[in-house]
Amino acid sequence: MTVSPLTEHEKQEAITSFSALGVCTQLAEAAAALGWKKPSSIQEQAIPHLLQGKDVIGLAQTGSGKTGAFSLPILQELLDKPQPLFALILSPTRELAIQIAEQVEALGSGIGVRAVVLVGGIDMMAQAIALGRRPHIIVGTPGRVVDHLSNTKGFSLKGLKHLVLDEADKLLDMDFEQEIDQILKVVPRDRRTQLFSATMTNKVQKLQRACLVKPVKVEVASKYSTVDTLRQQYLFVPAKYKDCYLAFILNELSGSTSMIFTRTCDNTRRIALMLRNLGFGGVPIHGQMSQPKRLGALNKFKSGERNILVATDVASRGLDIPSVDVVINYDVPQNSKDYVHRVGRTARAGRSGRSVTIVTQYDVEQFQKIEHLTEVKMELFKAEREEVLILLERVNEAQRLATMQMKESDYGGHAAGRKRRSSDGDQNEAASSKMMKVGGRSGRHANRK
Repeated sequence: MTVSPLTEHEKQEAITSFSALGVCTQLAEAAAALGWKKPSSIQEQAIPHLLQGKDVIGLAQTGSGKTGAFSLPILQELLDKPQPLFALILSPTRELAIQIAEQVEALGSGIGVRAVVLVGGIDMMAQAIALGRRPHIIVGTPGRVVDHLSNTKGFSLKGLKHLVLDEADKLLDMDFEQEIDQILKVVPRDRRTQLFSATMTNKVQKLQRACLVKPVKVEVASKYSTVDTLRQQYLFVPAKYKDCYLAFILNELSGSTSMIFTRTCDNTRRIALMLRNLGFGGVPIHGQMSQPKRLGALNKFKSGERNILVATDVASRGLDIPSVDVVINYDVPQNSKDYVHRVGRTARAGRSGRSVTIVTQYDVEQFQKIEHLTEVKMELFKAEREEVLILLERVNEAQRLATMQMKESDYGGHAAGRKRRSSDGDQNEAASSKMMKVGGRSGRHANRK
């Protein structure tokens, strides 16, 4: 799922447009090399202020390009005044921290930038060794950063020049206030601070007053807006045939990279197994999986080894996955903000995308609220009932096998301690393949005869 390289003409236009913001040629070329055709709205607004040394508070949704907005000015100043432990970027989730670090290193590859990721679920000693190598930029979750400040000998942020709080509303929602306060006590007062948030809550305003000095406020989109390049569709289905309609949608959109959002961890596991039993390349990610399993699942999806990611809302914010073609809301989100975050996985950076929301008889009121607050009238995804129900027998069998596989996994988990928590369904992959072969029909288009 890599971004298509730019043509020579597009590359020159990209370099020119980033240079116009004050970005040096070397970093403008790096942005173009990542496939960025032009600065996003948040980048256009934030970068000039940051290059002037001002604190910035940015209100922008996921997928707006804010990682580039805060990274490019940091890298440019680092290029002029190189020093270790130059910047600290705080993120609410481990996955987002890892992805920010990847993007920072990609942008700074030409100038030899080194970044280290400090997140839970990964060995502290290995992270301490990486800190000992004096990286330029630290990206981490607040809890693990505080752990290292307390326990890693020689690690100090006294020389820090830049502090970034990304997804600040989520940081505060996840009760990181105490850790952020501890970090603010040990970083220099004479620093540049950037705060990015999807929404301006009372908690975010309080944090802004505590850590920013005369900040410039930049805002990209309203709280409930979605991008114009997103085609938003819905499908009204009887609840008992929900899985059947999901299989139909995936068949119709075959060849696309898809994210499917569900409400519960168990449903995420069940759907991923069911889809694998039907021959789709599905992999789940949810809060009950161990960190290595979550990263493994995410990497399979990002590399293209799997083209369907089934996720709970834990993954609907911050996951920087380029070129997701389709977002499917298997469960209608419980509030409109979650809907915006979910569909923000597609139609990013000016590209087109599609979302399909499956609406049952129990979801109509919530669906209407989403349409009202986003001010978007979704179009109907066409599906003939008779054509959908042709799949029913195979879907029922796949459901039965998935339920059985989950029970086997959970039974094994009790015996082994905590196997269920780390289960991402891969232990059932071989079994699924055999079951497909027994059925005599495998592959995505097997039900299209």
